[in-house]
Amino acid sequence: MKKKRHELILRLITENAVTTQDELLELLKKNGYNVTQATVSRDIKELKLIKTPVKNGRSKYSVGSSGSDDDNAKFYSIFSQSVISVAAAGNICAIKCFSGTANAAAAAVDAMKLEKVVATLAGDDTIFVLCHSDSEAREFTLQIKAMLNGD
Repeated sequence: MKKKRHELILRLITENAVTTQDELLELLKKNGYNVTQATVSRDIKELKLIKTPVKNGRSKYSVGSSGSDDDNAKFYSIFSQSVISVAAAGNICAIKCFSGTANAAAAAVDAMKLEKVVATLAGDDTIFVLCHSDSEAREFTLQIKAMLNGD
């Protein structure tokens, strides 16, 4: 039963832009699996699903590329545990972090390989992210906020 559910989850996240655990739970129910939120959460961890950015500034569940799931999960974990706030000013985003964590969080941003990010510059508790345009900086800010909120 669990193996078939995992196969269905992988198919569902491939065919749909599943952005939250609640969405995945509803899709599973529509496909005959009456599971709890806790079960879905465990399945996500067991399948090593990661959140990847999509164009509207949100994130969706996806399967990490071969051999890099653990790295992506580590980067997301480091980033989400380091960041306090993010704001855009022109084509630059300022990301405030806990003291001593900005370099690791900047490495996580770099590892995301986002097209709108030109470069990052990190200090002790702040990261500046240079984007191509003001609108891309605003999109990046929304994307980061969505990631931090678990959306």
